[in-house]
Amino acid sequence: MSQLQSGPTRTRRATAAILGIGTALPHGRVSQADAAAIAESFSCETDGQRAWLRRVFLRSGVDGRHTVLMNGRGADDVRDFYPPSTDSTHGPGTAARMARYAVEAPTLAECAARAALQNASLEARGITHLITVSCTGFFAPGLDVELISRLGLPPNVQRLHIGFMGCHAAFNALAAARDAVAAASAQEREARVLVCSVELCTLHFAYGWQPEKLVANALFADAASACVVGSADTPSENPSFKILHSASLLLPNSRDAMTWRVGNHGFEMTLSSELPTLIGTHIRPWCESLLADAGLTLADISLYALHPGGPKILNACRDALALTDPDIQTSRDILARHGNLSSATLLFLLQQIAQQESRGKCLAVGFGPGLMAEGLLFEI
Repeated sequence: MSQLQSGPTRTRRATAAILGIGTALPHGRVSQADAAAIAESFSCETDGQRAWLRRVFLRSGVDGRHTVLMNGRGADDVRDFYPPSTDSTHGPGTAARMARYAVEAPTLAECAARAALQNASLEARGITHLITVSCTGFFAPGLDVELISRLGLPPNVQRLHIGFMGCHAAFNALAAARDAVAAASAQEREARVLVCSVELCTLHFAYGWQPEKLVANALFADAASACVVGSADTPSENPSFKILHSASLLLPNSRDAMTWRVGNHGFEMTLSSELPTLIGTHIRPWCESLLADAGLTLADISLYALHPGGPKILNACRDALALTDPDIQTSRDILARHGNLSSATLLFLLQQIAQQESRGKCLAVGFGPGLMAEGLLFEI
């Protein structure tokens, strides 16, 4: 009698989870009032312009921001880098800004990465993959090589850099880390992925009276954040964020709503006044679709990590998703204390959620040039 042959055995793919988070801020911190005064000196020519700029800064939801530009003399250090405008000045050239980035970014990234490894109770030699994220600077060899050397990562660590994608880039990095964990699991191996984001937004303040660019001057700040992603089955003393699902959306008719381009005097960002309307129109049906793919509805979500792009964007998300102010308080808190940290922000949000000992399913949403929306569904 012939014996039936069984089919190929399917290997269960591991669920990926954030095992540890670390964050880092520059020592220098500037109040929003001082930042407004500095911006006036290189952006405004009339009393009307100065009054408008002060309103934008003081209604930004930001109390103060950290910057790598301070070296002990407070706001005077920032003024040295951004001297008052004259008819012939447009601020520091891009080469000067990138030279400062190459000096400051690796140290801040290293600090965040070390904190993440410690929080995950892992040693650097156990990292199999390294994903670096930044949209505010370039140099080569880059952040990945610096971190391999500074942290003592394995010289054969697999590397990926996610660059110039804007505020939602950490979402893309975590999705890539999840895929690395799943791929390794399918081969009966274990992946431990170090994700590190560093953004030095204060190197890119714009000169001149350009309102769509000056709004960015009022919001963005400097920081680094990092995390270790591995199998959710990995023993951990910390609450881990299981990464359940991810999704992306290119919003229709939004090409010019947010732009980020390399100019002769820094990277130039424009933010359209139509951003809140665009987000408010499209975010709910997209979030409902994202959750439906995971067999969930908005009623199943108890925690939100909404990127604090600004108070109007947060309000648009709150209203469209029928949330309450407490639902978005974590986002408001991060914006007030630190400003918009671009791609570094997501891990600051998740870190605060973990510290609050909150539990449940968490929906994270971020936005970037495109206009693109990125979403991640977590369970903590």
